[in-house]
Amino acid sequence: MKIKHLILITVTVAGFVCAQSTIPEEVTKVATAAGNWLKLENDARAIGMGGAYVAAGTGVGAIPYNPAGVGFIKGSELYYSKTSYLAGVSYNVLAYGTQLSNIDYLGVHLFYLDSGKMPVTTAWYPDGTGEEFNVMALSLRVTYARVMTDRLKIGVSIKYIRERIYTTSMQSVAVDIGSNFNTGIYGMILGMSVSNFGPEVQFHGEGLQQPVDPTDNPDQTLLKPTEKFPLPLVFRLGIKNDIIGPESVFRVDENHRLTFALDGSSPLDYTVTENMGLEYAWREMAFLRMGTHLSHDTAGLSLGAGARLKSRGFNVEVDYAYVNYGILNETHQFSLILGF
Repeated sequence: MKIKHLILITVTVAGFVCAQSTIPEEVTKVATAAGNWLKLENDARAIGMGGAYVAAGTGVGAIPYNPAGVGFIKGSELYYSKTSYLAGVSYNVLAYGTQLSNIDYLGVHLFYLDSGKMPVTTAWYPDGTGEEFNVMALSLRVTYARVMTDRLKIGVSIKYIRERIYTTSMQSVAVDIGSNFNTGIYGMILGMSVSNFGPEVQFHGEGLQQPVDPTDNPDQTLLKPTEKFPLPLVFRLGIKNDIIGPESVFRVDENHRLTFALDGSSPLDYTVTENMGLEYAWREMAFLRMGTHLSHDTAGLSLGAGARLKSRGFNVEVDYAYVNYGILNETHQFSLILGF
């Protein structure tokens, strides 16, 4: 019976990640949603595993992938990460999570992106007016997770979103929901999440004001019209299995762990993409990771490493991740986790 269940789960995930493989490239939904920065990967462990994290994610670093990951915290956890992204863009994450009771967990997750200074250009001054601007993006999540049974965890995040481009901006509120389920079938963990569920957004601000003749408008300005766009809703489904490890059903080993993870993501504004990753751990103190982004335009191989030190009730973990984006260059991410 277990074999039948395992086959069903595997076929379901494989069918999901391959569902749109036959859709022609020209029939995509690119640029049909606002706030694409909400889809940026922002956890060093996750990135090192190729972004395959909806089932493998634990702690506050997993919140953007699956809010149910907060349900794995033991005690409290403080998290910080910094990413040197493409074209001089950088973003930072500061998060905190704590265990409220045996079954209740709470997390707060702040994401902040800064594009760096860029010249203001116009049709009359294509080389710049001498003025500079930057793009700022921010999301603040409050996450609650609960252990429903010894196998099932669920989580929900309510987040405030804000994006500013020069003198225009948009803001909104969205919801993420997720679950982590231990199937009990050969150690298979199943993760699912829906991210960025919320109303359409629209830009407003002084940058939309256009000077006009006073005869057309006494205020001598008119506002340029802007369209409403949906947020980049993302559905994720993934599996995780400890091929080797203390709780593995294949090979029990107290000192070594090898975890395999596979995710499929279906964004509102893109075709289905797949993520696959491996993590090796030695005594849960030293970690090596690798993964790949399948069906992605630029992202390819990812590598990562980490180290965890335990002393007098405190855990300190440092992680690093690298991703090759092909013609766009490479990215580097560092994260620091303090458990207490």
